[in-house]
Formats: sequence, C-alpha cells, structure tokens
Amino acid sequence: MASVLLVLAAVATGLYAGFMFAFAAGVMPGLKLLPDEQFVAAMRRINEKVPGPWFLLVFLCVVALPAAALAVPVHGRTDTALWLLTGGLLCAVAGHLVTIAGNIPLNSALAAEAGPGAAELRVAFEGRWNRLHLVRTGLSTTAFALVACSALA
Repeated sequence: MASVLLVLAAVATGLYAGFMFAFAAGVMPGLKLLPDEQFVAAMRRINEKVPGPWFLLVFLCVVALPAAALAVPVHGRTDTALWLLTGGLLCAVAGHLVTIAGNIPLNSALAAEAGPGAAELRVAFEGRWNRLHLVRTGLSTTAFALVACSALA
C-alpha cells in the first residue's frame, strides 16, 4: 500500500510541477506579447478554467498523497527516504500557501469587472503574479524531485 501511495504521490507532484513549468515557460511568455486588453481578457478566461475538477484533483493530491504515504507504516523505510518524502510534502504545502495567499488574490482582483483600465490592471497583476508563480514552480519541482527520490532511497 505504501508503495502505491508513493508512486501516486510522485505522479501527482510530477503532473503539478509540469503544469507549473508549462505555464512559466510557455503560457506566460506567450501572453506577455499580447496588448493589455487581450492579456487581461486571456488571464481572466484562464483563471476561470484552471480550477476545474482535474486541476483541483491534482492540486489536492499533491499534498494528500505524500501525507498518506508518510502516514502508512513501512517496514525498512530508511531515514533518508523519510526525510526526502517529508521535504517533498513541505515543499508542496509551501507552494500551495503561495498559491492561496498570493496568486489567487491577484486572480480575484483581476477578475473584478469594475476598476482601472486594462493597462493599470496588468501593471498591478503581471509582475507580481509571475514572481509568485516562479516561486511555486520552484517549490513544486523540488517537491516532485524529493518525492521521486524518496521512492528510490
């Protein structure tokens, strides 16, 4: 059971890290080329679709599966494997905290129909959102690496 949970944890953290990387490496650089009005409209549409059921499932599993793998007693689990898995879980939680405390409030502010024009909205949103996103991309990638390495330790 612990092995299955560990494999599922590695898959979930890998999917999530890949999603974060694709956004950082492809989506945001592509959106950067858009005029302000199109950028704001595109981010609003993306922010409406991303928290869909498949994304939310992976988002929750990134924390739940490593935690479950830690909770299941494993005969012969090394201290190294335990620390790697714990580190992966802590990175996943930290990344989620960045998302919840940083990116989501920015998304909500951008979604508000009333307020300043597109140029002002973009200035208030884009740089800060991208910096926070790079932090959570790094954390999710580290979480994946640590969870995967824990399976090998």
